[in-house]
Amino acid sequence: MPDGGGHRRGFGRPTRVVRALGGRVSLRLDVRTLAVCAALALVGLALGVVALTTGDYPLSVPQVLDALVGAADGPVRLVVVEWRLPRALLALVLGAALGTSGAIFQSITRNPLGSPDVIGFSTGAYTGALVVILVVGGGYAGVAAGALVGGVLTAAAVYLLAYRRGVQGFRLVVVGIAVSAMLASVNQWLVVTADLETAMAAAVWGAGSLHGATWAQAAPASVLAVLLVLPLAWLAPRMGLLELGDDAATALGLRTERVRLALVVVGVALTALATAAAGPIAFVALAAPQLARRLTGAPGVRLLPAAVMGAVLLAASDLVAQRAFAPTQLPVGVVTVSLGGVYLVWLLVREART
Repeated sequence: MPDGGGHRRGFGRPTRVVRALGGRVSLRLDVRTLAVCAALALVGLALGVVALTTGDYPLSVPQVLDALVGAADGPVRLVVVEWRLPRALLALVLGAALGTSGAIFQSITRNPLGSPDVIGFSTGAYTGALVVILVVGGGYAGVAAGALVGGVLTAAAVYLLAYRRGVQGFRLVVVGIAVSAMLASVNQWLVVTADLETAMAAAVWGAGSLHGATWAQAAPASVLAVLLVLPLAWLAPRMGLLELGDDAATALGLRTERVRLALVVVGVALTALATAAAGPIAFVALAAPQLARRLTGAPGVRLLPAAVMGAVLLAASDLVAQRAFAPTQLPVGVVTVSLGGVYLVWLLVREART
């Protein structure tokens, strides 16, 4: 029953209804989920501040805050605002995008392995970007367009190959793994046959790196990420209905294939955005939704906790990539692969025991 403070109780868990756009959009979140999201957001903010203070030119927290509000002198402002802030912001934004994309696909497939880097969408986005870098040539806009086209075409191929009077989660995962393996071979061929200088640049980018990030990458990526998540305010409740199964969702009046296709498009676009901005970053989309699910105790994956957890994971991984072997910096993808490999082994062992 609702109370005067906007709280509701359902299934033994206190919840709060959050309304936006003049009440036309509403989300129901339980109190534990809200608390976990708030705690993770504070952790992400703290990681961002630490990233702004550390480096070859160490700064204090007050100096960073002065630079952010425009009260610092020239050198401090240059280091914080122009050099470090774009990278820190990009880590949080892309981490949230990957976490959200992972939650979408794990919900659609009803499988903890159903993330875009496992079922081939990240690989397809990488293929599209490689074609632009190695064959066509072009700047950030061209690479971003190539990643988006590659991800969408891969998603369409996987979706059509897995379609048999509807799309079943297990079949989508298996087809996606097969398509991913084929595209990985194509990617290797593209790199091997390119000239040495271009191939080396593509290989470094393919490891997934935020090194050298500027506002030319961070600003458009942040704007696009916000625009892409806006449709999820409408799609998120319908995503929950899909988890009940197609028969139950259809009985409740949901056009299952149309909603599923819309979710796939948004999820692929978020993955392509991250790939275009920083290269393919593995395992964040896989791990973030499941880690968030365990912290919140929710019965299924949820978008907001997964997004915040993804931001924390990528920001923490990038901080490790910067400082673990300083002054040498690692690609952040190396760190996420290392941590994600351990997580994947644990997940497979856990699933085998259930």
